[in-house]
Amino acid sequence: MIDFNIPPFSGNELVYMQEAVKNRKICGDGPFTKKCHAFLEEQTGAAAVYLTTSGTSALEMAAILSHIKPGDEVILPSFTFCSTADAFVARGARLVFVDVRPDTMNIDEKKIEAAITDRTRVIAVVHYAGVSCEMDEIMAIAKKHNLIVVEDAAQAVGSTYKGRVLGTIGDFGCYSFHETKNYSMGEGGALILPTLDQRDEAEICREKGTDRSRFFRGQVDKYTWVDYGSSYLPSDLNAAYLWAQLECFDEIRNDRMATWNAYDAAFRPMAEAGLLEVPFIPEGCVHNAHMYYLKLKDLPQRTAFIKYLKENGVMAVFHYIPLHSSPAGLKFGRFAGEDEYTTKESERLVRLPLYYHLTEEDRNKVIDTVRSFFA
Repeated sequence: MIDFNIPPFSGNELVYMQEAVKNRKICGDGPFTKKCHAFLEEQTGAAAVYLTTSGTSALEMAAILSHIKPGDEVILPSFTFCSTADAFVARGARLVFVDVRPDTMNIDEKKIEAAITDRTRVIAVVHYAGVSCEMDEIMAIAKKHNLIVVEDAAQAVGSTYKGRVLGTIGDFGCYSFHETKNYSMGEGGALILPTLDQRDEAEICREKGTDRSRFFRGQVDKYTWVDYGSSYLPSDLNAAYLWAQLECFDEIRNDRMATWNAYDAAFRPMAEAGLLEVPFIPEGCVHNAHMYYLKLKDLPQRTAFIKYLKENGVMAVFHYIPLHSSPAGLKFGRFAGEDEYTTKESERLVRLPLYYHLTEEDRNKVIDTVRSFFA
């Protein structure tokens, strides 16, 4: 069976984790955490990057730093993982779901402004499959209405929009280093600050509400509890695991891109023949080969397709059930406008196996199995 996902492993993870143990520094913000911070700050050009315990934690920090209060509204797509919504619901926000574009499955920037009310505080965008939302237009809307933009870039580490790294365009960026992502620490994430305006507040929030980071920099003679926070910093053991992959950043990206390009070369002619649909990459967007998906005719065909692939030794999966139709989505939010594409397109989408070190033989088997279904 060809797995849908195998967590990335570069070879030095265990070496670095042993080194972290020998250093006797396995709690948060140890030597490997600092290496990861420095690398990600250089790679993104961000003013500051902070590893977190998960992508969800990064989103929770962004919600706290956005000063969300009960009754505030947050605009977001319904086609996303529940963490995007949970982070704001935890602060008492009401969710306002907006339809997606059928070509990218990203929030439709043309429908955001109509969803804004006097309670709107944040636009939370999700860069699905590592392909950027239309950030110029979204940032212009946010500026016009004095709104905060949070980028859920969980799937977009290394992706860019018109030369700018995703996660650095809005007010806050959030990465995930879950085992299903391009680079992994098992469970983990990062908060990206494009400017230093909220560095002190972010550090306090991440350090259980204390000014401990300022104490270690010698800015205060003792640290104390100063505001709300939680323990959002991961163990240095996790950071050691991640560091082994960040050292191979380009190698991992290029390996995944080779699979993405092979799939695209194989399936684009089938798309042109009207058999299926393949991903669309808008001009100015450079993606990171996070996933390759196909769209089938409808839900019954997708169900038959996934079953056929499994029977022939290939694991493929569909993605999110739209949040607005879930029990929690009905409880905590509402859909603004018409659900023209979110549900319909989500029922057609299926993800193919794509991971670091997927062999050429297995890649070809996936391609041949897909072709045989349509034959």
